[in-house]
Amino acid sequence: MESVIDQACAAALYAEGDAALDTGASLLAAAPDADDALHRRGEEFVTRAWERGWLPADLVRFVRLELDERRAVLAATLIAAETARYGELPPRWRAQLDEPPGRPPAPRNKPDRFSYASDLLELFRLLLRLPAIEPVGPAPGTAADHLRRPPAADEPRMLTRIRALLAKAEATGFPEEAEALTAKAQELMARHSIDEALLAARSHSTDGPGACRIGVEPPYESAKAILLDAVASANRCQAVWNGDLGFSTVVGFEPDLEVVELLFTSLLVQGTAAMTRAEAGQRASGRKRTKTFRQSFLMAYAQRLGSRLADSAERATAEADADTATATATGAAPESAAAPTGLLPVLAARDVAVTEATERMFPRTTTTRVRGATDLDGWNHGTEAADRARMGGSRKGPRGRGSGQHGRGGEHGRGSGEIMA
Repeated sequence: MESVIDQACAAALYAEGDAALDTGASLLAAAPDADDALHRRGEEFVTRAWERGWLPADLVRFVRLELDERRAVLAATLIAAETARYGELPPRWRAQLDEPPGRPPAPRNKPDRFSYASDLLELFRLLLRLPAIEPVGPAPGTAADHLRRPPAADEPRMLTRIRALLAKAEATGFPEEAEALTAKAQELMARHSIDEALLAARSHSTDGPGACRIGVEPPYESAKAILLDAVASANRCQAVWNGDLGFSTVVGFEPDLEVVELLFTSLLVQGTAAMTRAEAGQRASGRKRTKTFRQSFLMAYAQRLGSRLADSAERATAEADADTATATATGAAPESAAAPTGLLPVLAARDVAVTEATERMFPRTTTTRVRGATDLDGWNHGTEAADRARMGGSRKGPRGRGSGQHGRGGEHGRGSGEIMA
């Protein structure tokens, strides 16, 4: 005999509309002894999501975009239960699971059995229809020695210093102090990444590029995608924007992926704070075009930062290459450094590896234009904010690619932007 769970899912998940959900929820509300089995069915849908390439943060973000925060909390609850069965998780999974979902998990069957069952079934309906996406790392259950190489000895300490500098830059109300702090953080990022590249070349490491996903959510997601692409390119990565699913996939070597996440998050916080201050001034003068002002501000902020990041990337790479050449010529470099002929060939080889990895993941791309800025005041304020958030010491990367949509910043005049789709 068909279980009540199967009956409810058959009624609700394969038909459109609220009537189908009501039928399934009514069946479940009348069967309290099926509660545990219902949640196990939800965990099975979560497992299928991992098999289709999704990660915990991707899943919660997509549920929030497509449904609402209440269902996102339900999804986070199912994810926590499903992943608890694994003895070890990939590092990025553990970091995502440790992040709070925004509010405590909702208790079962609240506000009532019918409403709770209806929410779960609507979530199941969405999970059932998730598309397959490009995997960016091992799924749960992978053997521990296949997760990734151990971090370098200085990696946690370095990243802690960078996070501390960026946190101070976000918190200060003085633009000059924020500029100095972010510049110092980017300098540490650049040095760390170049050191990692040289170490990998000298030790003949076989580790290749990896990938991670970073949320790019409304509003003004095209400007945010262009900002992320600028940060990724400057840090020798390539960013792929999928606007429909609300994230960008960043491809690069692990040390570079980590700093891209840190820097993008910080610049977005700084840019949003600067936009709020500028907008307050505009409202005080009687202006009402809030939406166009914000769109223009963030577009200018993203594109101006892209240009400045690219310039500082060239300078940092040139300085590091000169230092490496001097050390080699004077015999200061270690004997193991004899293999690479200099920094530039090492970085060029990594660029090629990142490009090839991106092309394997996203073999088909197109380029389209995003809607440009229409508010001159917003554009000017955004450009000024980007100048105050001036970055120094980053590294220039190749142009990114996209399978869905891909933002490019820093190369276009006012009112334009490019998306690879």
